[in-house]
Amino acid sequence: MTGEANGTVLADIAPGSVRRIHLVGVGGTGMGAFAGMLKAAGYTVTGSDENVYPPMSDMLHEWGIEVFTPYRAENLDRARPELVIIGNVIRRVNPEATAVRERGIPQMSFPAAFGALVAAGRHSIVVAGTHGKTTTAALMGHVLAAAGLDPTFLVGGVTLNYGGNFRLGQGSHVVVEGDEYDTAYFDKGPKFLHYRARTALLTSLEFDHADIYADMAHYQSAFERFCGTLPADGWLGVSASYPRAVELARAHTRARVVTYAAGAAADYRAGAVRFSEAGVEFVIEGPGRERAPVLLPMSGLHNVENAVGVYAAGRWLGLTSGQLAAGFASFRGVKRRQEPRGEVGGVLVLDDFAHHPTAVRETVAGIRQRYAGRRLWAVFEPRSNTSRRNIHQAEYAEAFNDADVVLLRRPEPHDKVPADQQLDVDAIVHAIRARGIEASALAEVPEMVDVIARGARPGDVVLVMSNGAFGGLIPSLLSALKGSFRHMAKPLQTYDTAGITVTFDPNVCIHSAACIRGLPAVFDVNRKRWVRPELASPEEVAAQVSRCPSGALQYHLSPLSSDA
Repeated sequence: MTGEANGTVLADIAPGSVRRIHLVGVGGTGMGAFAGMLKAAGYTVTGSDENVYPPMSDMLHEWGIEVFTPYRAENLDRARPELVIIGNVIRRVNPEATAVRERGIPQMSFPAAFGALVAAGRHSIVVAGTHGKTTTAALMGHVLAAAGLDPTFLVGGVTLNYGGNFRLGQGSHVVVEGDEYDTAYFDKGPKFLHYRARTALLTSLEFDHADIYADMAHYQSAFERFCGTLPADGWLGVSASYPRAVELARAHTRARVVTYAAGAAADYRAGAVRFSEAGVEFVIEGPGRERAPVLLPMSGLHNVENAVGVYAAGRWLGLTSGQLAAGFASFRGVKRRQEPRGEVGGVLVLDDFAHHPTAVRETVAGIRQRYAGRRLWAVFEPRSNTSRRNIHQAEYAEAFNDADVVLLRRPEPHDKVPADQQLDVDAIVHAIRARGIEASALAEVPEMVDVIARGARPGDVVLVMSNGAFGGLIPSLLSALKGSFRHMAKPLQTYDTAGITVTFDPNVCIHSAACIRGLPAVFDVNRKRWVRPELASPEEVAAQVSRCPSGALQYHLSPLSSDA
């Protein structure tokens, strides 16, 4: 319990010792999900926020959680809580936080409450690191669930397998995404120190959160403290792609340290990696000549590496290679992590949370590998406090090398980022163009939507990256594309002619082509017949084929014809 200045702050509490819990700042992703978890566990739960918006407002209503807006001391009279949980966005001057202190109501931070009410008494598996925490934690929780172990988990994104970002199970395992951001106004230490880890993954280590960490040494100290929380009989998996992380782990933990990687030398590593639009197939090689072929329905070597880490942790926890492979194959991913949001006129729009330059680089590369042969747009908003700064100026300039077209949003002025520390977007655009990649920057979302809708062609992939809503760019873009391609909203058509069955998608191409009896011909869907060789030059056939994206044409050829 802390001193009088902060009121009655508890470091621990026994599960079931209170029944009425009130969450201040319940509209946030983590706090809202924790409210739902507490409600599912049988507590009487209320919450408050300045405003609560969909989808969280809808979910809280569905879970039967009463929400009070805006923040007011009177909300506590209606909630009558035995325990108040304070979110990390809440400042000391918040009227409810002030009333909690003045009335002496017991309070805890969200991480401390999760550790006491959920993690205590369970085998806590914590996924930490600069990148990949949400997807890796979701995959870890899913493989345990798929293996029938009925785990509990809480992650920072909506899992597509479970339709939410938490699951309350009856099994002995709990998986949680371990964030290094600060805990509450009365606890400036990192959140992951409260999660009572016995098994952990450290996915990566690069400087981030420049608003609360002064430099790399300061940032690294948070992970040093985290590694020190694991017990001697614990297990810590560390990505060998980050030698500093491996060195840090070995120096600051009593637990067993195991390394993993997508390609580098490690205790567990991936080999025979092969990408396709279905995902990625690879073989995990482990100790004792262990070899496990797996399919992961995701893109990118970074996700391959994260999966290898989950595999290594799963083997430590007693899962078989077959159980892990089955869990991988059935994993549907997390919303806003390479999430398809729609395809209009053959233009596929993907949504991703990437904002750190390493995450941007790996995401762009992963989408390029998965959709090889299709023109790739990389549309990025530098929105986070760190991404608005010039700390990673050079890294951003090199993060888009696998894109064909790059469109950046100019960040609005930020009072927490001094002018001499702001990201130079024009310099990044210039550097990208110097590599022969089309690039530009715009300030307004409607302008960006117009540029993409006018320039997109059937077969293009538009990858949108931001850690926020991007001003509604994606729904606006899908609407604009529907307007551009309205005339192409037609069903698949099949024709049988000249001994060839043509399956034709009018939404992505206007002609099919083949050779009939060794001579070129073009199938004209409008006239529903082949244009004979005398009317179709080889140049015309080539021009028509070039207008069709890979995979748009499917046809079966008779013995009298051959494929162009």
